[in-house]
Amino acid sequence: MTGTHGTKLQSDLNARFSDAPDMAALAPASGLLATMTGRGSCRTFENRPVPMDTLRALGAIALSAPTKSDLQQRDIILLQGAGQRAALADLVGGQAWVADAPMLAVFCGNNRRQRLIHDWHDIPFANDHLDAMFNAAADAAIALGAFVTAAESAGLGCCPISAVRNEARAVSELLHLPDHVFPFAGLAIGYPAAPPRISKRLPLSVTCHVDRYDETGLRDAVRAYDRDRAQTQPYGTQRFTDTFGTSQDYGWSEDKARQYSAPERADFGAFLRARGFSMD
Repeated sequence: MTGTHGTKLQSDLNARFSDAPDMAALAPASGLLATMTGRGSCRTFENRPVPMDTLRALGAIALSAPTKSDLQQRDIILLQGAGQRAALADLVGGQAWVADAPMLAVFCGNNRRQRLIHDWHDIPFANDHLDAMFNAAADAAIALGAFVTAAESAGLGCCPISAVRNEARAVSELLHLPDHVFPFAGLAIGYPAAPPRISKRLPLSVTCHVDRYDETGLRDAVRAYDRDRAQTQPYGTQRFTDTFGTSQDYGWSEDKARQYSAPERADFGAFLRARGFSMD
């Protein structure tokens, strides 16, 4: 690829994937794509606010992203008040980087509007099952991804916060969410205090399939990825050493296995049922 953006696009993908493809075919769009391939989660921000006009514009861009059947089952709540941001930071574990973010947003799945529309038109709602929640969650996820892409292309830094689902009831109360509306993810937003770090990803041979799903060579590929990550992005600490001890070959796969050895959000299904969703 030629040009500054094209060179950065290729080098960033080479840093992220062990089997990065040749990006020459995408050279015309390399400016935006370079911000996407070089992105990383931002947890340190400059001490300056993000203008509300900027945030609303980013929200408009995010909500222009695809939505299932034009149902538009997602909402973005921007926490402008310092008290609201502090309360949310406390609910997600009191992490300092969350509390220090100039702006926090919460992306919500919203199946309520659809049900209200049925009431207004006196037409039965015939899809009161798991897919109703799933569609709203997918809509929220699409909007979150689009918002992050737009924000980072505008020079902002972002970091999603899945921990809003750890305290879904309390977050819902804080944001006054009614039935059939639920917090999907939070997002910290601000001007980066330092360039983000590129985090390596599993090789494309593992995650990008052709014609059918294929796990051929998966274990060997994950082992190689573990070794690569251990060399370039070693973990500073190991999880749950009281239970599992200390590993000399601690890598990504062991970290993720240890992470999910402890229950997380086991009550989230009960929360969704309490908010009116059928999970059948």
